[in-house]
Amino acid sequence: MSADADVVFVNGEVHTLGEPDETYEALAVRDGRVSRLDSDYEVDFSVGVETDVVDLGGRVLLPGFVDAHVHFATTGRYRVEADLRDAADRAECVDALREQAPNSEGWVLGWGFDESTWPDGAPTRADLDAVSETRPVAAVRVDMHTAVLNGIALERLDAAMPAGDVRENGRIVEGAVDALYEAIDPSATEMRELLAAAQRHANARGVTAVHDMVRRSNAPAIYREMAAEGDLSVRVRLNYWADHLDALEELGARTNHGSEWVETGAVKTFTDGSLGAGTAKLSEPYADSGGTGQWVVEPDELREIVRRADAAGLQVAAHAIGDEAIEAVLDAYETETPNPGEMRHRIEHAELATDAQIERLAELGVVASMQPNFHRWTGADGLYAARLGAERRRGTNRFREFADAGAHLAFSSDSMPLDPLYGVAFAVDPPTGEALSVTEALRAYTAGGAYAGFSEDRRGALAVGSDADLVALDGSPWEADELTDIDVAMTVVDGDVVYDARP
Repeated sequence: MSADADVVFVNGEVHTLGEPDETYEALAVRDGRVSRLDSDYEVDFSVGVETDVVDLGGRVLLPGFVDAHVHFATTGRYRVEADLRDAADRAECVDALREQAPNSEGWVLGWGFDESTWPDGAPTRADLDAVSETRPVAAVRVDMHTAVLNGIALERLDAAMPAGDVRENGRIVEGAVDALYEAIDPSATEMRELLAAAQRHANARGVTAVHDMVRRSNAPAIYREMAAEGDLSVRVRLNYWADHLDALEELGARTNHGSEWVETGAVKTFTDGSLGAGTAKLSEPYADSGGTGQWVVEPDELREIVRRADAAGLQVAAHAIGDEAIEAVLDAYETETPNPGEMRHRIEHAELATDAQIERLAELGVVASMQPNFHRWTGADGLYAARLGAERRRGTNRFREFADAGAHLAFSSDSMPLDPLYGVAFAVDPPTGEALSVTEALRAYTAGGAYAGFSEDRRGALAVGSDADLVALDGSPWEADELTDIDVAMTVVDGDVVYDARP
């Protein structure tokens, strides 16, 4: 006789998202794992005196979303500091910063401005001086590769910023932005507040696991502290910046070491910058500036990072957006590792991959960690058309081509914003026409991230024995006219309800 379930979810439309995607009415959970998938009638036999029964009310139940590339502390900053994402012009951006000023001491910080649709362009040093001339003020662009500083901030960071990355009107890029991040690094208390805020937001969006990109941060220690105290409601995979490689080698840390809540993931490295900043490395010049971008990490250094990490048993996650950068990463994986597919080495973004590069990536078994929400910029009149021209903007983020080539596709948000259904909506109806089916897009945001994190045996699809990490949706992604109109009703992690918006 089988043991009683701890909780059962009944009267729903339960999609496993496996191969094939099977559908059930109900699901039972015991000890944090799925113990049964069946009809309401059959699952009722798992109900005991102490079993919690959750009526889904016809809602769709899916595996929890896995966001395979986030900056979780930054997600928290959106919740705690000035959120500039909805600013429609420079004035609204400045107003949001001015409103934030009384709520903080020291730096006045704002996150996520996107001037690509503003009539008056990006904010300037003078705009931020108007917020304060006595406190440092910084507004970070949505891509996190560009920021704008006021005069006090420029003076404070002058010695730490590479001169070539300090541009006109208070604008800084790449290495200079790194100097800003170091200057505003949160204390342990502040970091816990940021991670808690990010976690609440992630759970409200149906996210049950994240791959967090961390650099010279106290976040790993805070995550483990939260896990030990039972305060973690997302599973965290830590992708450490290559700055940490010496320490990881010395400690003998390996990919997948850790617990079911916090584990070591990949070594994260850059190659180039971003299209928004004009620093992604292209083989042909930008349409608007005439340059070809810049190396953030030179190819020779990249190859050494890949060689050392792979030899140490560490997965690599290499940021590459431009086609020249993507080529450099593929070359490094092919020449410096015996089997890049076995280690599931990754390319983060891969936005401008050529046909040949997509095929090569798939053949090598490299994971394409991509962000469908970046399609917000790929419209005919969007930022990428201005940067790349009409023809090349259609060659960005070609998820259909990656899928058809047999590549491992893992979706994520890059915290722009952290919202899987927002990304899925772009994946199934992109401005460039490279559409996935709803099922394919959902799998990329569940099974794809699980595969990239070596956890496909227990996450990403629902089966008996899999982790009870679930999301209930108020509408069906297969039937909705607008996927972004669907609300998350409930999120479950390890069998526990961590978010519940049902009436």
